Parts: sequence; structure tokens; C-alpha cells
Amino acid sequence: MTIEVLKGDLLDQPVDAIVNAWNRNIFPWWLLVPQGVSGAIRRRAGSGPFRELAKMPMIPLGGAVVTGAGQLPHRAIIHVAGINLCWRSSEFAIRQSCLSALKIAGDHEFSSIAFPLIGAGTGGIGPDLSKNLMLQEFEKASYRGLIRLVEYT
Repeated sequence: MTIEVLKGDLLDQPVDAIVNAWNRNIFPWWLLVPQGVSGAIRRRAGSGPFRELAKMPMIPLGGAVVTGAGQLPHRAIIHVAGINLCWRSSEFAIRQSCLSALKIAGDHEFSSIAFPLIGAGTGGIGPDLSKNLMLQEFEKASYRGLIRLVEYT
């Protein structure tokens, strides 16, 4: 496994899958105004991934699901439930979201995956704590591919 931390745009990373810091999938995607990573994905990928997501059941806190990438050049988008019903993140949600996304990446044999900072924006955790928690989980994971942690600039 290789872990890279870089500044840039998540959607521009040459990886098999990107991670979307999503909610628990209890609200229809069209009812929400996508912000942050989700908003950027919606603008560039189109609504296809979100329409797929709408057909899936509620995602447990820290869980993950996979959809197609729409108009993005990636093989897939892995959506993680990094915030609770009060729109706040937690150490548990961040750690479990990382593990859930990496399990999906391994199960689908993705050789590379790029993550945004989970919970650092709307979730209220802050970028430094989010980054530290995520790196700790990456180090423990059994995933064998490239992991990129992308801090948005």
C-alpha cells in the first residue's frame, strides 16, 4: 500500500475510485443542495451517480456504497456516510468511513482510490483532526493499492 497526501482537486486525481463524503442517504439527493465534494461531483459527473444512490437503502453511519462515476473518468464513486442525522461528524464516523470505503475498493479490485477530508467541512471536525484520523486508519488497513488523501485547494 502507498499513501499520498496532496493538495488539489479530488475530481482531477487519476485513480480508479473517488470517495464522496455523503450523508446517511435518508434524504433524496434532489431535496438537498449538494455542497463541498458532493456539489463538485454533481456539477462534473451529472446526476447519474446520485440517481443510483437514491435507489439504495439508508447507509449506516460510517458505512459506504458504490455507484458509477457518471461523466467523471473514474471507474466508480464510493459514497461514505461520514455525518450523523444532526449533520455532524465524529471520530467513529470518520474512521469507519475510511475502512468501509477501502473494503469496497478492495472488493472491486480498484488499484487506487482518492479521499477528501471526511467530516472537515459540514461535519465540523476540522481539517487537522480529520486528516490525522484518516491517516491512522489508512496505516492499519489491509488495502493493497494507492491511497490518495486530497486536501482541496
